[in-house]
Amino acid sequence: MLPESKLKSFLDLVHSSTKEELIWINGYLNGLVANGNTEIPATTTKRISLVYGTETGNAKKLAAQLAAVAKKKGVNAKLTGLDQYRLADLAKEEYLFVVISTQGEGEPPLPAKKFYEYIHANQLQLPDLKYSVLALGDTSYPLYCKTGEDVDQQLNRFGARRVVPLQKCDVDYEEDAMQWFEKVLALLEKQTTPPASTPVTKKKTEKKFYNGIIQANVNLNDRGSNKQTYHIEIGTDEEIEYEPGDTIGIVPRNRPEVVDRIISLTGIDPELEIETARAKAPVRELLAGNLSICYLLTSTIKKYASLTAQEIPDTRMDLVDLLRIYPVKDAEQFKDVLQLLIPIAPRLYSVASSPEGHGRNEVHITVARDRFLAQDEQRYGLCSEFLGDQPVGSTLTFYVHKDKNFKLPAAEKDIIMIGPGTGVAPFRAFLAERDATGATGRNWFFFGEQHFVTDFLYQVEMQNYVQTGVLTQLDLAFSRDQTEKIYVQHRMQQQAAELYKWIEGGASVYISGTKDPMSRDVETALLKIISEEGGLNADASIKYLEQLKKEGRYSKDVY
Repeated sequence: MLPESKLKSFLDLVHSSTKEELIWINGYLNGLVANGNTEIPATTTKRISLVYGTETGNAKKLAAQLAAVAKKKGVNAKLTGLDQYRLADLAKEEYLFVVISTQGEGEPPLPAKKFYEYIHANQLQLPDLKYSVLALGDTSYPLYCKTGEDVDQQLNRFGARRVVPLQKCDVDYEEDAMQWFEKVLALLEKQTTPPASTPVTKKKTEKKFYNGIIQANVNLNDRGSNKQTYHIEIGTDEEIEYEPGDTIGIVPRNRPEVVDRIISLTGIDPELEIETARAKAPVRELLAGNLSICYLLTSTIKKYASLTAQEIPDTRMDLVDLLRIYPVKDAEQFKDVLQLLIPIAPRLYSVASSPEGHGRNEVHITVARDRFLAQDEQRYGLCSEFLGDQPVGSTLTFYVHKDKNFKLPAAEKDIIMIGPGTGVAPFRAFLAERDATGATGRNWFFFGEQHFVTDFLYQVEMQNYVQTGVLTQLDLAFSRDQTEKIYVQHRMQQQAAELYKWIEGGASVYISGTKDPMSRDVETALLKIISEEGGLNADASIKYLEQLKKEGRYSKDVY
């Protein structure tokens, strides 16, 4: 029993402490008792900065995890998104830990772009900075974790000291991230003595590939449409581990006629076996199913120019055009060119089916044939053309990419879904899942396309959901059916009062579809609705939306 004077001091300390501080005190006292040591050593609390750059939220979640654990150890951890980070503070930092993802072709996530460009465009002096980088990526992509690598190299180039080696993480990042956490915490523990619990290490799982057979491939657009959008059903012999909100990754194959043209232009033996960084196969198979030959990176073209000793302007073009305009000397030189080509990157498609509603041995996707002009010729996206041309019975390989953020809430919660065009895909999955499981929450869907008659994707299904009450409300925006273009954000504004009422009542908001300009226009409209209906200024509206994100009630699946 404590003397009254000590008890009063102790209770004052307890009542004035936060939950995190109480956890720290508890761990610290347990550590002293366990070690038989009641002498309180001197501690030096270090201040660290934890910054994150993220598109999907994984980097933010991991950084927040580390911040919480660090604080339990008595370390003052300042957590900041790179979109909010003051660049002038970089030279003042003592410890900087960066958690950052890589997007697309080795690009930084949009919120981190300003920071990324700053450390590349300036010559900085950072001799006092101690740092480490946790890089998130996907090994299926050629430029895996490139953004993290670039940040690590730039900070080191400016004289900063790397105190924990760069850690690269695949999509199954838990174990690698935790190991990096432990190294960072061990480093910080040298500066602080209080004990804290060790993060739980999760078992790392390998990416699982499924062999599928196309069971249906239907163009959802009617005759006369400007678009081709395919509903594709893929069946398997085994159950697929996925949930609505996930995506599947598919590696497409290059068109046979293009491969034949390349072989003809170079004179190489198509059956000659060649080994590249990631594959060993005959030339024809490498070109057909392993190497990226469409819309080459400018860096690849620069390497080609150097190899072939030709002046080639900075541009992007297909390999067949490059060989035609700037030919190789002979087949031997083309063997070296093959080493320059990066692997075909998988394309991710939002799942448009529900395991409860459609069965666990099949998965559906919604694919728009991507069209664009290159060299004044009409071209098509590699994977969308590949999938659109696959007849029923064709085989393909895919894997499931889990999305831990874009998920349905509890069955009784309301949801608002905004998904024009192929953005409909995950919401078709959401509705099928809620219908099959008898979820009681209300469902509101905003859908848009060009024309009602030709472009209302999944029209019959959506109308049936309205009739059966699964869809509480369906708002449609067909932009080309009247003189003035109408988009989903206009329909949202027309329903502003009711929309805000749903959100205030606890509804979750989801956006799916193209990032630019759709998702930005929709978010702008949402902020305006929050401002006007909630009586908030611009800053308060942004904070309101940020709070929805923190609560897991505002999620985006955009591309």
